[in-house]
Amino acid sequence: MILNERDARHEHLLNVAKQIMTAARTAPKGKGIDIIETATITDEEITLLSEKLIQMAEETGLKFFLRDAENILSAEAIILIGTREQVQGLNCGHCGFPTCVAKPEGVPCAINSIDLGIAIGSACATAADNRVDSRVMFSAGLAAQRLNWLIDCKSVMAIPISASSKSPFFDRKSKEKK
Repeated sequence: MILNERDARHEHLLNVAKQIMTAARTAPKGKGIDIIETATITDEEITLLSEKLIQMAEETGLKFFLRDAENILSAEAIILIGTREQVQGLNCGHCGFPTCVAKPEGVPCAINSIDLGIAIGSACATAADNRVDSRVMFSAGLAAQRLNWLIDCKSVMAIPISASSKSPFFDRKSKEKK
């Protein structure tokens, strides 16, 4: 049997995406409380996400949404990592308020945000360990959040992945006119 890398690449990337989701799941969490959600999107869902980014660019006038809408089309898969909002009751003040009770509704618990960051770091390390190109994208995560793909998540980040001769996620061209 001869197995050409080009023929096995997509399946490999989907397997790595599963490993990335596991890495996010097993990353340390504040107080050991797991409020992380993950999912992987491919194919039509990537197109829908790109269309949502284009819509957001039109609504906001922010050109980087257009750049990222085009850029994610180069991804074979996109891992979504989000956090549900749950006050941890530590009264740490990291959210900007002295106690958890004083924190207004809608202001994220800093521990939730830290947990998301640790999960993203673990996920990206797993991508790197598998020699898969990745990039953390707040823009695509926000679009996924607006599409409500990770139900009840108040903060979502996206990690597109690719295995090509050169990473499509770096040296990206701005969509702004010069």
